[in-house]
Amino acid sequence: MSEDLKAEVERLRAENEQLKNKKSAKGTLSMKVSEKGALSVYGMGRFPVTLYKEQWLKLLGISEEIKEFIKENEDKLKSKE
Repeated sequence: MSEDLKAEVERLRAENEQLKNKKSAKGTLSMKVSEKGALSVYGMGRFPVTLYKEQWLKLLGISEEIKEFIKENEDKLKSKE
């Protein structure tokens, strides 16, 4: 095995160990760029919420309206917590 390959395997082992030891606190959100170039937000549920950049920006653009809608419909909306 070449030195470069050995170094890469060792780097990946260390990264794998670090990920295994990382305690993900409940409610902690993390982000990642998907293989298709979309933004995935992890930690909100069983599956990530994945949207493309334009979709996130459009959603963020109406964040105040979303908050107001939630406030107005508080009695009809359920909480998962």
